[in-house]
Amino acid sequence: MNPIKTLVGGLAVTVALTSTALAAGVDVNATSTGLALRGYDPVAYFTLGEPTAGSLEHTSTYEGATYRFVSAEHKAQFDASPEAFAPQYGGYCAFGTAMGFKFDGDPEVWKIVDGELFLNLSTAVQARWEEDVPGFINTADVQWETIEDKSPEELQAQ
Repeated sequence: MNPIKTLVGGLAVTVALTSTALAAGVDVNATSTGLALRGYDPVAYFTLGEPTAGSLEHTSTYEGATYRFVSAEHKAQFDASPEAFAPQYGGYCAFGTAMGFKFDGDPEVWKIVDGELFLNLSTAVQARWEEDVPGFINTADVQWETIEDKSPEELQAQ
């Protein structure tokens, strides 16, 4: 049996309903309230080098999702260039995207590659992704064009 299909199938069962798409667009991984990155500050990955919870005081909306920040400075940086800080694939798992699925990206399982933020579902999935980061990113970039506007449930039903 194909080990990738086995892994993806297992992930589909495990996280069948953990990713909640926004009603306005399913291309961003957010909670049912529209909160992206589970409230973590996207700028902090780049400036502080670690996942950091944002504050209710400092929020911005980008692509229909609400982002939180640790400071007004981080909010201003994001507002000036949100595409530079927002996670790739709408915050869905980078490995899952390469496989043609949308799984919840864990904001504590992340990596910056060539100045872009990528999330993965778990440390085990990230270990698999790290076996060929450039290859999986190339594959995910192509897959994203096909799956971006589909809900996680639609993709898992195929």
